[in-house]
Amino acid sequence: MVLDDLRRRLRSTTGVTYEESRELARHGDSEVRRQLASRTDIRPEVLYFLADDTSADVRREIATNTSSPRKADLKLASDADPEVRSELAVKIARLVPGLTANERDSVGRMTYEVLELLARDEITRVRQVLAEALKDVADAPPEVIRRLARDIELVVSMPVLEFSPVLTDDDLIEIIASHPASGALSAISRRDPVNEPVSEAIVDTHDVDAVAQLLGNPSAQIRERTLDLLIEESVERPSWQEPLVRRPRLPEKAARRLAQMVAESLLDVLSQRDDLPASTVEAVRTEVHRRLDKKGAIEEEGPEQLARRLHRERKLNEKVIAESLRKGSHDFVAAAISVRAGLPAQTVAKAVESKSAKGIVALMWKAGLSMSLAVDVQKRVAKVPLTLVLKPTDSGGFPLRDDEMEWQLEFLSDLTG
Repeated sequence: MVLDDLRRRLRSTTGVTYEESRELARHGDSEVRRQLASRTDIRPEVLYFLADDTSADVRREIATNTSSPRKADLKLASDADPEVRSELAVKIARLVPGLTANERDSVGRMTYEVLELLARDEITRVRQVLAEALKDVADAPPEVIRRLARDIELVVSMPVLEFSPVLTDDDLIEIIASHPASGALSAISRRDPVNEPVSEAIVDTHDVDAVAQLLGNPSAQIRERTLDLLIEESVERPSWQEPLVRRPRLPEKAARRLAQMVAESLLDVLSQRDDLPASTVEAVRTEVHRRLDKKGAIEEEGPEQLARRLHRERKLNEKVIAESLRKGSHDFVAAAISVRAGLPAQTVAKAVESKSAKGIVALMWKAGLSMSLAVDVQKRVAKVPLTLVLKPTDSGGFPLRDDEMEWQLEFLSDLTG
């Protein structure tokens, strides 16, 4: 009868005495103990006692209870039930911003110890919950945030890498240098803001997705020199072109270069931007019209006919071919090599199709073109694997002997009949 009365008191909003709470904490019904554990008007020592309860439901209530003493939280940070630890992670993360200076000297130290234990938890879900809860907390312990930012699981590291104000530029650059997964780099690229040193570090990784995210981030600060390099590389990285075209505060030089290089579907976007100076808009539109007119001429003549005409006019020089290569006009580049070398188009096509580094080098030599351009043709036109690309000699010359290159040309000619 007495216990039934205590249980009614427990469900009511009226207080429970210390003696009553001690008795209920040993009650045989786990639901009674769970209800007791959820109350915020219970003495700390009773809540600490319940942190050792055999029922995980009771311990979860202690984990979520903001009145639980830090000693109880420290005990629960090593609880056998992952859900208990997950609930604790959410509560502790919410307490961090509210710690006063005095609490940081006493209770705060224990709170941070709990966080450190949870940040090392073997269960990904626990670390994930902690990362989500701490991702935008400015007062979060730096050592905990750095550990979460370096977590091997992306669901843990990405929220912190993208949002945490605790991470400094030096932290981010160090993480980038450790070669994290692509998703981690992309998360850093989405930060607001991304300062120039961090942007440079991301660009240096050559991670296609991360750089695309960086270009699409209006708060990312990118040096004009770096932007120029990315525009050049966008010929082979189509996913970069749209974010480049839409970047705010686009320099005139960059806008004009983009007008020369981007896919036709993006030309209207570029020419219709209303945030560029009038002189830049006019220069871009002029370049767009010039490019479209030239495209019409090329389509009318065809790559080979155009190459032959320019050759007759003595205009088929290395500069023209290199420019066409940068713009992705690979058919014209192949035709130009064929015309200058005086060899059938099928011979060049066979070298490209077979990804023959030696064959491409021999053709460029025969065409009177430079070895530095030969490197780009190997990479971009023939798609020769980077580890197999032939490089110039120390003096900038061709790495094969003349007789070796003659043999390569004969071999390619034999293959094409």
